Amino acid sequence: MTTAELSTLINATVVTPGNAADGTVTCGYACDLLSWVLAHGRPGMAWTTVQTHMNVVAVAVLMEMSCVILSENNRLEEDALAKARQEGLCVLVTDKTAYEVCGILMRAGIMPPSP
Repeated sequence: MTTAELSTLINATVVTPGNAADGTVTCGYACDLLSWVLAHGRPGMAWTTVQTHMNVVAVAVLMEMSCVILSENNRLEEDALAKARQEGLCVLVTDKTAYEVCGILMRAGIMPPSP
């Protein structure tokens, strides 16, 4: 599944238009503890979080994730949004909760990362 298809699936808004809309999503994850995401993140991951600061972008870029999904209509802080655009990171915003996003991804065949 591409990040563009994922965006449609969860009724999200792409807040970084043009950034990796054709990126392939290989797995999904939901977590708000950045050190935990650093330990368990994978390239190609779609990461769901409510965190909105610069370190979210840093972790996602470092881990080569396909996209960050901000649940419950959270928005990146302005400096983080500028950095996401600069780094080519796809950022999606949805009104759904992280729980709802995970359920939708699982039903669509996007599974958690392999251990």
